[in-house]
Amino acid sequence: MSRMEDGCCSWGTTGLRTITTWRSRTRPAGGWGRPGCREGVAGLARLHALVAEHLEEDGPELVAVGIETDRGPWVGALVAAGYQVFAVNLVQVARCRERRSVSGAKSDAGDAHTLADLVRTDRHQLRPVAGDSGRAEAVKVLARAHQNLVWERTRHMLRLRSGLREFFPAALAAYGDLTAPDTLALLAAGPDPTSAARLSGAQVTAALTAARRRGVPDKARAILAALRTPQLTQPEVLTAAYAAIVRAQVAVLGTLNAEISRLEGQLDADFGQHPDAEIYLSQPGLGPVTGARVLGEFGDDPDRYADARSRKNYAGTSPITRASGKKKTVLARYVHNDRLLDALYRQAFSALSGSPGARAYYDALRARGTGHNAALRQLANRLVGILHGCLKTRTRYDEAKAWAHHTTGQAAA
Repeated sequence: MSRMEDGCCSWGTTGLRTITTWRSRTRPAGGWGRPGCREGVAGLARLHALVAEHLEEDGPELVAVGIETDRGPWVGALVAAGYQVFAVNLVQVARCRERRSVSGAKSDAGDAHTLADLVRTDRHQLRPVAGDSGRAEAVKVLARAHQNLVWERTRHMLRLRSGLREFFPAALAAYGDLTAPDTLALLAAGPDPTSAARLSGAQVTAALTAARRRGVPDKARAILAALRTPQLTQPEVLTAAYAAIVRAQVAVLGTLNAEISRLEGQLDADFGQHPDAEIYLSQPGLGPVTGARVLGEFGDDPDRYADARSRKNYAGTSPITRASGKKKTVLARYVHNDRLLDALYRQAFSALSGSPGARAYYDALRARGTGHNAALRQLANRLVGILHGCLKTRTRYDEAKAWAHHTTGQAAA
């Protein structure tokens, strides 16, 4: 076996070249490692030149690339070049580094050697970068951006709630959802206890009507009564400071609401144009947003998952087994794609009211003493298997077929 001393490339006696690329983060002009592969077109051209020095007359399909990310322009360019690209998880790289050295030393060149060894000796255990379509990639980008904005809105809502609790607790009693349009409109008009108590019934009614609330007269009376309740107050100067914070948070939340709505429309349009959209939307508990998130995280490469078990393992819904001697334990997976698992849990919870089979499956698990979260995870695992079968056969969800064997088993029991 021969290996370059700079830690950028190594190859085995089989003739299969193994090239490791560097992390896709901006670095100084020297680039990653001594060869100096910079970001952008120039850096990629430099990498191709390094690869060409060792290819001789072989084709690019003999090049195996290990990289610590599964997305980005570099990954797309490497796949387009015809290389075998393996996205290696950072935890796998760290464990392999410990296997090669116990000193704890770490360097970029050393990590390049580690990636080279991984894809040279253990590539049969690694997952190659999936060949997802451009439409699926677009759905994933939009779904992640939409979810990021939703999470950001929650953070700002909690900051607003914390500020109101300090000087204006009556607002928390008067308003339910602090991100609702009517709540934001009323907080903008009355950001402190004094100005809020001066709000008229017409102002409150107008805000509720604009937000299309039901039972407007009763809700308006309840809000006014809560805002005019006697309460402890802060010094005037401090109240003014808190009121300025409320105005700022209200403005941010209003902008986030508008952008989330706009991005949701774009996500719905792109997801609707995907050929698998009808199959995803036929599944119980999946709507346009949740379905787009699941499709984006699973991808649409038909060869990515060998069977339903592989898809369940990737989803993180299937359990893992720890066995040693006479001891055997079955545990939930704690290493998973957070975004995908969150969407699958939401699907499972929604399916309880939309699918009789899912409800019966969940109730049977609960009757055996399984906790709510564990039962929901097992239901999500079952729904992933159903989704895999529908995608494999290109058929829509059928309630009778999906739960037939569970219904038969319960009838026999």
